[in-house]
Order: sequence, then C-alpha cells, then structure tokens
Amino acid sequence: MNALADPLDHPDPADILARTLWGEARGESKAGREAVAAVVLNRVEVATRHGGRFWWGNDVVSVCLKPWQFSCWNVNDPNRAKLQAVDEKNRVFAQCRRIADAALAGELADPTEGATHYHVEGLSPPWSLGRQPVTQIGGHLFYKDIG
Repeated sequence: MNALADPLDHPDPADILARTLWGEARGESKAGREAVAAVVLNRVEVATRHGGRFWWGNDVVSVCLKPWQFSCWNVNDPNRAKLQAVDEKNRVFAQCRRIADAALAGELADPTEGATHYHVEGLSPPWSLGRQPVTQIGGHLFYKDIG
C-alpha cells in the first residue's frame, strides 16, 4: 500500500487488521500479535452467533474501527498518523500483515481461549474489574464472556 494513501479510503480487511495489530501490539512478540488478531476474529464470531448484529461490529473492518475499542484507531491517539502511514517496508508491519493474512485464511490457532477483550498489564479498565483473565500473553491480559 502506498504510504500516502489513507487506508480508510478503501478499507481492506487484511490491511485494517494488520494496522490494528501494529498499532496495538507492535511492541509484543509474534505470539502477542497473533493473540490480538484472535480477539478481533473472536468478536466477529460472536457477532455472527448473534445474527450479525453486535455492538462492536460484525466484520473485521467494523470491529477494528469501532470507536474506543482499539485505541490505536482513536482520532486523538498520537500514534494514529503513524498507523495510517506505516507500510510493509517496516519489518514489524510486514509481520503483522502476514499474521492478518493467516488469521483471515483460518490458519491461526486461538491462543486466547475465545477472548473478546484484552488490556495492557497494569491497567484496570472498568469492564475488567472483578473479572479474571483467561490468559496472559506478553504484556496483555485476555478476557472472554464480556458483553
């Protein structure tokens, strides 16, 4: 993708997922990036089980871009411009793109046990209070059964 083109002009699911992985987990290992991809796909799967209608969206693009769900896409996030400009010359983004392609092809195992939410270790978002994570991968704690 041309670094000057806005990925939101013609959103491609693999590109949007790769950018989400880069924005949310570029400091994580490959396993951490795969776990974030699993969360996105788990949200799509939950929406599908609910007849295609769920508050966080029903496909990869709508899930990734839902306001206030993945902070890297928030309009006020200081890294958003970097997220929109990164391309496959960036080694980590190239890996994120390979992970996104594998995830969308159904070739990625879910290391999160069905998680639909996660947060960085050390933070306590309101939705996580009183809940136990199902797993920790890298610096992220993963949760499921969050409505």
